[in-house]
Amino acid sequence: MLDLKSIKEAQERLSGVAHHTPFSYAPILSEMSGYEVYLKKENLQQTGAFKLRGAFNKISTLIEHGKQGGVVAASAGNHAQGVAFSAKHFGINATIVMPDSTPMNKIQGVERFGAKVILKGTNYDEAYAYATQYSQEQALEFVHPFADDEVMSGQGTVAVEMLAQQTDLDAIVVPVGGGGLIAGMAVGSKALSPSTKVIGIAAAGAPAMKQSYDSRSAFCSLSVKTIADGIAVRDASPITLEHILKHVDSFELVCEDEIASAILFLLEKQKVLVEGAGSVGVAALMHDKIELPKGSKVGVVLSGGNIDVTMLSLIIEKGLVKSSRKMKLAVVMVDKPGSLMHFTELLTNVEANIVHIAYDRTSVDLEFGDATVSVFLETKGVEHQEEIRQTLKNNEFKFEEIN
Repeated sequence: MLDLKSIKEAQERLSGVAHHTPFSYAPILSEMSGYEVYLKKENLQQTGAFKLRGAFNKISTLIEHGKQGGVVAASAGNHAQGVAFSAKHFGINATIVMPDSTPMNKIQGVERFGAKVILKGTNYDEAYAYATQYSQEQALEFVHPFADDEVMSGQGTVAVEMLAQQTDLDAIVVPVGGGGLIAGMAVGSKALSPSTKVIGIAAAGAPAMKQSYDSRSAFCSLSVKTIADGIAVRDASPITLEHILKHVDSFELVCEDEIASAILFLLEKQKVLVEGAGSVGVAALMHDKIELPKGSKVGVVLSGGNIDVTMLSLIIEKGLVKSSRKMKLAVVMVDKPGSLMHFTELLTNVEANIVHIAYDRTSVDLEFGDATVSVFLETKGVEHQEEIRQTLKNNEFKFEEIN
């Protein structure tokens, strides 16, 4: 049963194992959003995500009931690491089924705790189907990542910690994938502070739970596509949905660009490294997806920080372009001595810094006597970029911007 009592019991089991992560004021985000914002930094949790809480509580209860034969789990990464860590703590075997596309850092994170990894399926739901079959064949206990009372109770301890530190929160903003975190937190929050609103945020590329919330019945998507791999769940769970419908006050979506901009903002302005799933609450604040009275005290859960370095690099690059701090151009010019020098002098005059340049005179798409220059520029914002465009137009350069 999921209630405040089960959450308090989970808190006792987690004592000395899970970190009591910081819940700290975010001045820049507060100024930007008009709210008094506090960030619950579960990205600093053991294993780098909140998932440890639910996994440890579940496995702890299995051990209490004498079930020590080993466990199986399906996960895109964070639940996997939580299960692997917990299994090692109790000295039992763990097998984790992960989608083929799982980032290498998450696979390595699981293996360092001694768990066996099986890569299966193109997404979480396909990995889950195989894992449940495998657990039955091997007669092992399956640890569900969200649709389980003990798991949800463990996740609910996040809300208990937040409300213990800030008793007068007007709202709690929570990332939503399968719904285990928000279900546990909503139950705990409403028991301790009924007036505190609980707001769910999901990725637009994985909208099953949002659509289920709106229609009040479990919805299954055909596919998911999002950089927030920790919440990339295709099918909504009726178990978590029941709690969400009862206790969650509102539910919003954020798109990929908004998620990426939030990751970059947190890294640059808050000095915090957060994965896509962990940034969706901040993305919602940054892009005005939440409707609360100005000045409201808002707690936002940064659910995890296990982001792939390659993905982070891509997000930073795209974020710089989107925020008008980087500009990519393909410029056509006459292929003759001095043309390139004239072009770079123009860029120098407007103080645009060249970080990459390539010259092509052989493309079949070019007219005879022309060349294309691909150039990446560091720029100083929207007005600076407009100055660059106008300078090139005034000097009769044909160009297009590259996304």
